[in-house]
Amino acid sequence: PIPPAAAAGEESPVEGGPPDHSYSLSSGTTSEELLRKLNEQRDIIALLEVKMKEMKGSIRRLRLAEAQLREEIREKDRLLHAASAGTRKRHGL
Repeated sequence: PIPPAAAAGEESPVEGGPPDHSYSLSSGTTSEELLRKLNEQRDIIALLEVKMKEMKGSIRRLRLAEAQLREEIREKDRLLHAASAGTRKRHGL
């Protein structure tokens, strides 16, 4: 059953046992405190979303840089292979 104060929309403590998680609320939490906590969580989520987008951009740039470096390595390997093959032919190896 809902306590009369809660049914009337007035602030009342949230019913519950002892908190079993770090994010659990104590039994004396008012709706004003709940709203403040909710708004804090929303702010944190918004910041995390911004950070996540920034990290996705960084990952994309790093992948492009990695692909360019791998291509440079392949090109240098081809040049080294061609140069060493040419050296072996000149020396009769």
